[in-house]
Amino acid sequence: MREDTIRSFAKINLSLGVLGKYNKNFHRIETLVSFIDLNDCIKIKNINQKNHKVVFDGKFSKKIYKKNTVTKLLSILDKKNLLNSKKYKIRIKKNIPIEAGLGGGSMNASSLLNYFLSKNKKKLAQNQLLEICNEIGSDVILGLKKKNSILLGDGKLIRSKSKLKLYTLMLKPNFGCSTKMLYKKVKKYSKPLLKKNHANFSIKKLSNLNNDLEIVAFKKYPVLKRIKETMKTLPKVSFVKMTGSGSCIIAFFNTKKASLNGAKILKKKYKNYWCILSKTI
Repeated sequence: MREDTIRSFAKINLSLGVLGKYNKNFHRIETLVSFIDLNDCIKIKNINQKNHKVVFDGKFSKKIYKKNTVTKLLSILDKKNLLNSKKYKIRIKKNIPIEAGLGGGSMNASSLLNYFLSKNKKKLAQNQLLEICNEIGSDVILGLKKKNSILLGDGKLIRSKSKLKLYTLMLKPNFGCSTKMLYKKVKKYSKPLLKKNHANFSIKKLSNLNNDLEIVAFKKYPVLKRIKETMKTLPKVSFVKMTGSGSCIIAFFNTKKASLNGAKILKKKYKNYWCILSKTI
């Protein structure tokens, strides 16, 4: 049977404000996100079996739970009869590290949701899409369109037509950060800062925006703060931020040449850490 291939691109947070709590378990946030060309490769094939089969391979395929974003999505689509009673084998080559703040698992679910709705010619209203996404994870909705986006504190999602033409240099130490744990440690909440005009993505605006989770992450893992301070000294770097709940720290550059030079410096200093160049899409 025919096998289709799709790409699931990594998400980066250019800002992340924790505004408060919806309830005991969920926080209210505002975030400015973009996407980079680092991606997981997903192969999908219809199979004549009673159950779906999901397989992960690649460098970052370890430590993925049997129940994950992809199996959750398939279960939801089956219940809603959005797969026309078909079963699929899905093989995902994980190039995006887990517990890095790059949304790898959530973006896998987003990409597959788009694929299945298109493949089976299903059209859903926005509230139906949001319901499915929220059952899997709060950031899944962001990946349905690979556009720079602002998620406001009231849940409103603003998509931008603007392109962010930046080169990224990412460094991740040999540990991940627990999103749940970091949010629990947030004691002070921010006031809303993002507005529609932030979608213009000027370097000055971006460099002045913060990630509230950096405070608690740096306290728990001081090495992350040291990495960020080192990256801020790289020649011609525009700004440096931790993405999401980490542990990946990202340096942003205006030119490919500057990012390549920065990579040489970082790889020499942090020989045993994951370090990769990418660019916004």
